[in-house]
Amino acid sequence: MAICAFITIPSTIPFTMQTFAMFTAVAVLGMKNGTIAIGTYILLGAIGFPIFSGFQGGPGVLLGPTGGYIIGFLFIGILTGGIIKIFGHSTPILIISMILGSLGTYAFGTLFFLFVYAKDNSPVSILTVLGWCVFPYLIPDCLKIALSILVTKRLKKFK
Repeated sequence: MAICAFITIPSTIPFTMQTFAMFTAVAVLGMKNGTIAIGTYILLGAIGFPIFSGFQGGPGVLLGPTGGYIIGFLFIGILTGGIIKIFGHSTPILIISMILGSLGTYAFGTLFFLFVYAKDNSPVSILTVLGWCVFPYLIPDCLKIALSILVTKRLKKFK
């Protein structure tokens, strides 16, 4: 996950491969172990290991505007993992579960961003924040979902 965080294109919310790592971890390891892996990643970053995008770490990152998206990765573990646990690893289920995990991350991260941004700046509309923090990431996240499914299917053959 940390290595995928270092593959980044800077932006308001950096473009990284973190979500690819989260999806793959949950799909391969399962809901419980995948969510533990995500939680461990977040915890290590929170205590200061520079494992978030841009080699950042510490509580300031989690309390900053992008922190909600990092914490929101837990939704990938819970939603994606839960759906896969109940319905299996078919490609349509993987697609649906990863999309719903992304939506959970987007929702939590966007609300957190709105709160943190409005605290330090003038209030902005939800549509503006979606334009900054969600819309530019939809196509890249779809590509990461597709890549994760390909990797997951290959890794599952060896399990």
